[in-house]
Amino acid sequence: MANMEITPADWSIKGELILNCSCELFCPCVVSLGAHPPTEGHCHAWMGIVIDEGHYEGEDISGMNVGLLVDIPGRMGEGQWKVAAYVDERATDAAYDGLLQIFSGQAGGTTSLFTMLVSEIIGAERAPVQIERDGTKRRITIGRKIQGEIEMLAGSNPENPVMVSNSKYWMGPDIIVARGTKSKVRDYGRVWDFGGKSAEICPIDWHGQK
Repeated sequence: MANMEITPADWSIKGELILNCSCELFCPCVVSLGAHPPTEGHCHAWMGIVIDEGHYEGEDISGMNVGLLVDIPGRMGEGQWKVAAYVDERATDAAYDGLLQIFSGQAGGTTSLFTMLVSEIIGAERAPVQIERDGTKRRITIGRKIQGEIEMLAGSNPENPVMVSNSKYWMGPDIIVARGTKSKVRDYGRVWDFGGKSAEICPIDWHGQK
């Protein structure tokens, strides 16, 4: 699956990306841009993407949620990612196909680096991807396969979370620091628990290059 073809498409996604991973301390990938090893040597993670506004080649994808299971053997930037995608069961066929194009990198633009980093798509399916935004907390439920809750770290100013700003990270420049409160993955032979481990919340504004 490595070196997938890029077919530039007209697409955009505005919303929020949340994730919880196996790193004990805050994810070193954010500041090293994927060059520093994860704290445990490997990166196991789930990601959830809330699409507040979006389209793919004229198809409206606003309101859709996407979940990803991500298994990275070493440094994020070295690739060999294995990824499973869970696409909102409410998606039309065109929206489902478009979202898979975006999240495999094949649609070009912001996520095009996935074509170099992802070595195997271990699964892609429609699923009831529920993502809840509740103040400083974020929750994701994909049946019994992924059940996660993360919470922003409290900052010295209680109005604002702890944050890494103005980064060159691929997700977006501003990353809110969070921690997993209870978080379990049970799918594709993976049995992971990220409670107490590194989490991120990132506003996203992604688009194609067409």
